[in-house]
Amino acid sequence: MKLALYLPNFRDRVTIQELSDLTALAEDLDFDSIWTLDRIVVPEASDRGELQYSFGMMDEFPKSLPVSARGEWFQGWPLIPWLAAKTSKCRIGMSITDTPYRAPAVFAAEIATVDHLSNGRVNVGVGAGWMPEEFAAASAAHIFPKRHKHVRETIEIMQGIWTNDLFEYHGEFADFDRCGFGVKPLQQPYPPIFFSGLKDPKRSANRIAKAGLSGWIGIQDTAEALTKWRVEIQRELDELGHPEALEALEICSMYWFVITDTESDQTPAGKAGNILIGTAGQITDNLKRLNDAGLTMPLLWPPFQDVAVSKTLDDLKVLNEEILPKVNAG
Repeated sequence: MKLALYLPNFRDRVTIQELSDLTALAEDLDFDSIWTLDRIVVPEASDRGELQYSFGMMDEFPKSLPVSARGEWFQGWPLIPWLAAKTSKCRIGMSITDTPYRAPAVFAAEIATVDHLSNGRVNVGVGAGWMPEEFAAASAAHIFPKRHKHVRETIEIMQGIWTNDLFEYHGEFADFDRCGFGVKPLQQPYPPIFFSGLKDPKRSANRIAKAGLSGWIGIQDTAEALTKWRVEIQRELDELGHPEALEALEICSMYWFVITDTESDQTPAGKAGNILIGTAGQITDNLKRLNDAGLTMPLLWPPFQDVAVSKTLDDLKVLNEEILPKVNAG
């Protein structure tokens, strides 16, 4: 099992220095990767618990975000080239980029440039988004009903631009004749693409299998949930005649992470559970179960509030130096 840091750029208040300290530690501890969060807006309706849908359209969460509309968070994508300059070993990526907020060809061309800035260390996470209010703020409200198709077209365009000297595409969301888009990514044939699936295992599995993607990213997944996702992905790969591809697929999930002095309530609560919040012993046991279920890399997500960055820095050291060796030893 590898470790990844989910940088807490989405908080009511976080400083660049705190983000820098976390980044430096992840680099020092030889983490696999550092990821940022894509959030365009927090609607004021969220503060009243009146979003159209619950967080991620998941039943376990309220119709609000854990950051206030007046919060002073940092946008995730501008941090990617900053991370490229701040690091030399860790891979960097966005978990995840909501493709309807970006023009697909521009997005692909910019990623190729960032791959050069990072000396070939970019991971590309993509997903459809879930919040109509955010689509409106991004001038993409018309895409919301067809957002999953937008993801598919974006993936096709990225792969096409990255593997052809000239490329044309004629779809619903992008329509252009043969063009050149500048440098190709350093990584060949292109940077790893991760798909985020939170609700529909079959749709996610189909997208991963058909497009030959490199990884899947969930959120707060239990061992039982991971097993379900792997079964669905394997079924799709079998149908396409590539049953062996699952072994090379990165299976990731984002987890809120805090080491506590006293045991936390581990009563099953789905995505709202304390999966990686608890004592070192509890976290060790849960990581072992997740590892056995096929998780290859947890994205460790400092809580949105009430936990100082200094505490997270200490917890990451304990996890890397004391807990992970026990997990990998079996």
